[in-house]
Amino acid sequence: MLSMRNPALLLAPFAAFAIEAALHIPASHRAPSATVTDWPRFGYDVARTSAPRGTTGITASTVASLHRAQVEIDGAVDASAIYLHGVTVRGAAHDALFVTTTYGKTIAIDADSGTVLWEYTPESYQTLAGTYRITTATPVADPDRASIYAASPDGMIQKLAIADGRVLWRSAITRYPAREKIASPLNFDRGHVIATTGGYIGDAPPYQGHVAILDPATGRLLHVWNALCSDRHELMDPNKCPESGAAIWARAGAVIDASTGNLFVATGNGRWDGRTHWGDAVIELDPDATRILGDYTPTNTAQLDAADADLGSTAPALLGGFVAQGGKDREIRVLDWKTMMGSSPHMGGEKQIVATPGGTGMFSAMAVLATDSATYLFATDKAGTETFALRGGALASLWKVDSAGTSPVVADGMLFVYDARGTLRVYDAPSGKELARYEAGEGHWNSPIVVDGKIILPTDTRGSAGTVMIWR
Repeated sequence: MLSMRNPALLLAPFAAFAIEAALHIPASHRAPSATVTDWPRFGYDVARTSAPRGTTGITASTVASLHRAQVEIDGAVDASAIYLHGVTVRGAAHDALFVTTTYGKTIAIDADSGTVLWEYTPESYQTLAGTYRITTATPVADPDRASIYAASPDGMIQKLAIADGRVLWRSAITRYPAREKIASPLNFDRGHVIATTGGYIGDAPPYQGHVAILDPATGRLLHVWNALCSDRHELMDPNKCPESGAAIWARAGAVIDASTGNLFVATGNGRWDGRTHWGDAVIELDPDATRILGDYTPTNTAQLDAADADLGSTAPALLGGFVAQGGKDREIRVLDWKTMMGSSPHMGGEKQIVATPGGTGMFSAMAVLATDSATYLFATDKAGTETFALRGGALASLWKVDSAGTSPVVADGMLFVYDARGTLRVYDAPSGKELARYEAGEGHWNSPIVVDGKIILPTDTRGSAGTVMIWR
């Protein structure tokens, strides 16, 4: 069901035609060929906006007539793909996509032919396959387009050559991989590889969520910020900190302010004291992850911890001076971030609190589209999809549908949303009108990317094999 949440939004300055003009790419910029040819990380850019600004080669008039191809792969992918146009693999140019399976295989696939170009398998695979130890991390491409970085459930990050999948280095980002999970996608900015850690289902101790900064040339671990025992700037043995928890496990992981390089993360259940323990908090760090620049926790942080209602079930969405933070407690909080600056503790002080789209816990990343006239937020949960406009530091609901979704993508005036029960829907972003619907396999954290005239979506996360679906 489609509903306009506020009839006043039909009036200026929120007129439907104004929203459409803001969200649509002008006709003069809609060339038949794609200009968004790479999707190098989860969320497209360092801020995880999931909103590429160029044309993708798919339009509202063609999106309902795409043809689907399926690629069967050796392993389930509970994450997203990345994509690089025209890279050299084994001596030839390929439009290649890359995925990492739950047990750490990273696979390169020709997106046009469906041919597997290479497959990297960590030595730990034979030991870990079939166990609880998995990764749901999406890889990230190096800006040189010659290598990618991927995670595996043995606690390692590896740099792989795009040309042949050869390992260039491997580095550990945890001392206890049996308890500390690499769940979130990797990021890359300002010459750093950025990774985060959390815990496994059930929160078995000990673990501490932390941010790890790696040198892309050597794999050397440069800096670590620990969400618990944050006065210790090292890769800790989790048994050496008296607290456990504060996982950094959201779908977007570390979100980066492109203008400053500062890192934003949200933590899960754990102790909060505003000094060295930062459970259920939003944290801004400097680009090296050595200093806290801003912080926030709700006034009911202790109750969230007790109820397993992680604030950090989703990552911060950056809204140009404001931050939107969802959570398991079925709320989206809007924070005026300048009031949260400084290393002193900030409890409460939200600018606004609104319900999640379907009134359920939020586990997806939100998409953000900033235009000359406004900023738009696209949110999903297990029961709804909703579009908001940010006006005066508050979210105004524009439209909502009662259809579930994982992390959405907004491109070319369309909103692409995967319902993990097996449906990919495409909406007109200004109005919420459904433009296309495609059957897809069941999934979990999986979400689509839209690039180079293609929609790419890994599915089928429950078996030992998986599927990558490509619509073009």
